[in-house]
Amino acid sequence: MLQIILESTIGIAGAGGLGSNVAVALARVGIGKLIIADFDKIETSNLNRQQYFLKQIGEPKVKALRANLMRINPFSNYQIHHIKLDEKNIPIIYKNVDIMVEAFDKAEMKKMLIETWLSHFPKKPIIAASGLAGFGMNNKIHQKKIGNLYICGDEETELKEGFSPMAPRVGIVANMQANLVLEMLLM
Repeated sequence: MLQIILESTIGIAGAGGLGSNVAVALARVGIGKLIIADFDKIETSNLNRQQYFLKQIGEPKVKALRANLMRINPFSNYQIHHIKLDEKNIPIIYKNVDIMVEAFDKAEMKKMLIETWLSHFPKKPIIAASGLAGFGMNNKIHQKKIGNLYICGDEETELKEGFSPMAPRVGIVANMQANLVLEMLLM
């Protein structure tokens, strides 16, 4: 079982609330290699749900995340790309991953990633998230499978003006994504 985990490569598109939490969970179980891409920098408003620290504000998320992951598990390999993902670079950056994890916050980016992934790698699974805004409503969070697309979340809630996502629901959905990665690798 451990050998499968050590030999696996997982892609994570986005290093914000979902991506940083998925990366931490997978680093803690010892996934062999994580390939993470994000173009954003850490802002104060990110600290309520993302795996960063106050002193890292202003740093590129992928660089700060790699530093944090190295503190958690220095034995895994973390390949980072400080870049905005698009239809052209996704197949190049993630061509060798076993499973892809979508961790964007904008619907149009989620759609672009899923369509690009499934058109280039139709036999490899992609785990997306939809509906993690707000708080409570644990019983509405679930997992759905459509071919090689898996969706975690409630598929309903959307952010309201002036509200940012909150750590508990973001963490629940991110850990569901990470748990599904393990299930796919080990079953």
